[in-house]
Amino acid sequence: MNIYDLKVKKRNGEEFDLSTLKGKVSLVVNTATGCGFTPQYEAIEKLYEKYHDKGFEVLDFPCNQFGHQAPGDDNEIHEFCTAKYQTKFDQFAKIEVNGENESRVFTILKEQQPKEDVKGLKNKMAMKAIKKISSTCKKDGDIVWNFTKFLVDKDGNAVKRYNPTFDPKDIEKDLLELL
Repeated sequence: MNIYDLKVKKRNGEEFDLSTLKGKVSLVVNTATGCGFTPQYEAIEKLYEKYHDKGFEVLDFPCNQFGHQAPGDDNEIHEFCTAKYQTKFDQFAKIEVNGENESRVFTILKEQQPKEDVKGLKNKMAMKAIKKISSTCKKDGDIVWNFTKFLVDKDGNAVKRYNPTFDPKDIEKDLLELL
């Protein structure tokens, strides 16, 4: 099973069948509008604009599990992202990525890519500090914080996992290999 076997809820409440993305490469991100990593929306949008017509999608799942940094309803989150970062990709309904109510999408992604590769002393120190305050990261493989990113191939399998400190613009090389 992979994520393209699932259906998710769009921000307007409608169901979205992820199988419609077969044959495309996707970046799946758990996001928050009030996080220190929120400016990553800018780089994610640039990737989206550059490669969308070549078969690249962004699956944005707002999540309020980390420091309650995704306040507001789904439409308020969407309005913030389009106004502040001019995002053109749509957000899905707010979800949980860890725990008993976690989205099946993130269960599968975490099973396929359980570890994050953190490079650089500064990033390692930041992630160590973040992990200490992450109350929902209970077991190995759990999402530690907002803006954990998964690169998904054309068949719906997670092939890379990027930690929150990883700059989205540096995903381009891996993205090009899959496109």
